[in-house]
Amino acid sequence: MERRTFLIGTASFGIGASLAGILPAAAQDAKPEKPDLLIGVGGKPLLYYLPLTIAERKGFFKEEGLNVTINDFAGGSKSLEGLIGGSLDVVAGAYEHTIRMQNKGQDIVAICNLGRFPGIVIAVRKDLAGEIKSMADMKGRKIGVTAPGSSTALMFQYAMLKNGLKTDDASLIGVGGGAGAVAAVKSDQIDGLSHLDPVIAQLQYDGDITVLLDTRTEAGTRALFGGPNPAATVYIKREFAKENPITTQKTVNAFMKALKWISTASPEDVAGVVPEEYLLGNRDLYMQAFKNSKEMYSPDGMVTMEGYNSMMGVLKTLDPELANADVPFDKTFDPTFAKAAKT
Repeated sequence: MERRTFLIGTASFGIGASLAGILPAAAQDAKPEKPDLLIGVGGKPLLYYLPLTIAERKGFFKEEGLNVTINDFAGGSKSLEGLIGGSLDVVAGAYEHTIRMQNKGQDIVAICNLGRFPGIVIAVRKDLAGEIKSMADMKGRKIGVTAPGSSTALMFQYAMLKNGLKTDDASLIGVGGGAGAVAAVKSDQIDGLSHLDPVIAQLQYDGDITVLLDTRTEAGTRALFGGPNPAATVYIKREFAKENPITTQKTVNAFMKALKWISTASPEDVAGVVPEEYLLGNRDLYMQAFKNSKEMYSPDGMVTMEGYNSMMGVLKTLDPELANADVPFDKTFDPTFAKAAKT
């Protein structure tokens, strides 16, 4: 995998300084305050969340003394609701949620970046490719997303706005994160979809879709957003980090171990670790999907200032509540734990 190192904007360290005092170096060897941890995710089989599955299946959570229970929801917005409501401790979810919540006065902060590019692909059914040649042709169409309000929905709406349409010019339909999404395309329930691998790879392999936009790579991401666009992160309530600094550090340690493992893993390695059902019945296809998406994983767990600015630009464009928002970068991402992580 080609890895690029991004400079971290100096503003990203503001919050780290405020939390650094709660995490003495000896904490790495201490027992977690809360060893039984509830983690939420929306669409765990998706390659977008592969670091979570790797941390679980390779035993990285257990190595850190954590007994993790993972709750998989239909979409990321449901995971966020669980965290706000107190039924979850940690979420693997889209970075944008930290910005939205900070703007609403909810102190939600990302502590580890998992994906520096969204990895989302917008595609249409092959039989409609002659009618839908670009995003400008999406008016009146039914588009599958993992769930309304999720990052797949957000990206589709942003792409519509950039092509002169309104966000409600197409109907967004939740199709989940796995086989249900594939079935929705094959049964003509939807005209296209904004989705992720391995779903996209499966549909490409079967010749069912034509790709319009692809953010699995830096080039595709910059073409749409004008910069990197942080995707999956690990986020928590800041209060949780203050009350459970050792647990928080060990959680990030596990995710950082997963990112390091992914950075050198072969497609065969990954296919051999994930649950059989993730392969959608085709191991070779899953391995190809991993190759397609490998560039998107973070090399260092950091959200950059450039990435923050790119995401803020999207949200200010899409959400009237955020059009004039002033949410400082250092409230959305705390680099303390990723910088201190032992991998």
